[in-house]
Amino acid sequence: MKSIGAMVVDGAHQRVYVSDPTGGKIVVTDYAGTVKATLTGLSGVTGLALSADSGQVYAAVKNANRIISVETGTYTQTASYPVGAAPLDLEVVDGRIWFAYGTDFGSLDVSGAEPVVHLAQRGDIDFSGAFGMFLASDPAVPGVLAAGNGGDLAVYDVSADGATLRVKGEMDTAVRQLDLTPDGSQVLTSWGDPDMGYAIGAYSTTDLTEQAGYPIDAYPNAVRVASDGSVAGGSFSWYEPDVHIHRPGDPTPTREYDFPNTGNSSGADTLVDGALAWAPDASRLFAVSVNTYGTYTLRALTDPTKELPTLKVSAPGKSERAKKLTVTGKLTSKTLLAAGTVLKVTRTDIESPNGRALPAVTTKADGSFSFTDTPTAGGKVTYKVSYAGDATHTAASGSDAVEVSRKATALTLNNNGKLYSYGKDVVFTAHLGTTYKSRTVAIYADPFGTDKPKRLLKSAKVNSKGNVSVTVDMTRDTNVTAVFAGDARSASKTVKSTAYARAKVSTAVSKHYKTGKIGSTTYYWFHKNTDPVFTTTMNYYTGRKQRFELQVYYQGSWYGAGSQYFALAKNGKSAVRLEAAGESGIRARMRSSYVNGSSGDNVNSTTHGAWKYFVFTK
Repeated sequence: MKSIGAMVVDGAHQRVYVSDPTGGKIVVTDYAGTVKATLTGLSGVTGLALSADSGQVYAAVKNANRIISVETGTYTQTASYPVGAAPLDLEVVDGRIWFAYGTDFGSLDVSGAEPVVHLAQRGDIDFSGAFGMFLASDPAVPGVLAAGNGGDLAVYDVSADGATLRVKGEMDTAVRQLDLTPDGSQVLTSWGDPDMGYAIGAYSTTDLTEQAGYPIDAYPNAVRVASDGSVAGGSFSWYEPDVHIHRPGDPTPTREYDFPNTGNSSGADTLVDGALAWAPDASRLFAVSVNTYGTYTLRALTDPTKELPTLKVSAPGKSERAKKLTVTGKLTSKTLLAAGTVLKVTRTDIESPNGRALPAVTTKADGSFSFTDTPTAGGKVTYKVSYAGDATHTAASGSDAVEVSRKATALTLNNNGKLYSYGKDVVFTAHLGTTYKSRTVAIYADPFGTDKPKRLLKSAKVNSKGNVSVTVDMTRDTNVTAVFAGDARSASKTVKSTAYARAKVSTAVSKHYKTGKIGSTTYYWFHKNTDPVFTTTMNYYTGRKQRFELQVYYQGSWYGAGSQYFALAKNGKSAVRLEAAGESGIRARMRSSYVNGSSGDNVNSTTHGAWKYFVFTK
């Protein structure tokens, strides 16, 4: 939707109608917000009103100077009535449709053979405000219509043919919506006297004197009264609650709703001016919010007239198994609940993971309660206390957990700190000591590196000796973990062994013309002007490099001639061409190594490849 004009709720069919003046359409949803129909081609459609029998929704189509009628069962347009003005706000009183236009209002009567329109019904009231003309009525108050514009407010008798002024008065110029209370005693305005702070204004329908209103947050922008007299006040509030529910005459909110932030600023979504509508049975209040992207959201606020009790539960932090403990708590609400209110108690522990019902507990006069229990299982024991709610309070619950003692468990795992050749199959054995019931141990392997997650290798009961084993292919340094989850009387236990794996390193020599021994050592023989090529193969890991080390033989000893790291290709290979000596008789050797950390990663333990010996000749 591009804009929000008005909202009306059809309780008989459980439908919500929202008009979009800019988009020229009406969107119809169910109570869950699912769109059921979209009525288009209605340029400037704004005001909406529902017939007394819920059979028709009337819509003010400003740009066509018409009011249309839509059948609520099929969402089809059944009539279109020209009214000779650009209608905006709509109200249905005793079967007649009253519509605001400009700074005046008129009526449309469709009960006869032909529709009858009356314009200019404001009388001697000099409505002249620039913010629109607002109307208000209530199905429980026949023959009464309230109208406001700018700083002027008036109440009319519309029981006869036409509108007769009863009383005129003043209101704040910032008002964006009016409503009439079901007892007919007050006109409520979306903005009260600014001298009284931000509030919903209340005016006596007898003389329009200002009465005590309903304080809410800045900035008030909507007001709607439910069939039971509950007052919903809206406010444009980035950082405070947006919708405020009051019982009749009660300045303290029964309940408040704070919209989430779905936009891109620090402030939360805000209520659109006038975008509140009650379900006829007061079971829901519908609101439309908008975020900083201009996206509109229909929000169904359930149980709006019920208070939200708070139920706090306090249990000891620790306790011994099979020893009595005491749990306390308190049920509080805006209106104190009667002493003797019944609360449901549930205990959840290892032996009763789905919860076990305990005897119910009742509240004292101040809402407090307490009960005792003797936990039979150790570990985390949670006590949940629940209040079912009533006609004026929503359900509530609270919980707290106790850590109940258990006997310590003995669990060991072998091979910690051992170093293995690459690819060796290593057996890890966990040994579990005496326990109460459970004899299951789970063993996990977590290879070093970020590309392979921790995984479960086995979860099984230990054998008669208390052992369970797994085999790990040691291609990387690996954390192996054995876990005993615990049981009702035996504490959980986790042990870890870190075993280490060498890298797989081999080097192939090429470009030599023969091999032969010097003493007992095999050498690769190169012509003095031939560049030797050494191709190293290593198990690959992202970003891994091999360390190429060179030494030269001189007067019976080997001397370092430098080292350098070379990256491995994804196939694990790294070919290094060594510049020819250029003279004969030079003997040298090289080796490739993986150096933990320095080779670009730490998933293997430092591993040196075999020395490769070579000599340059003529």
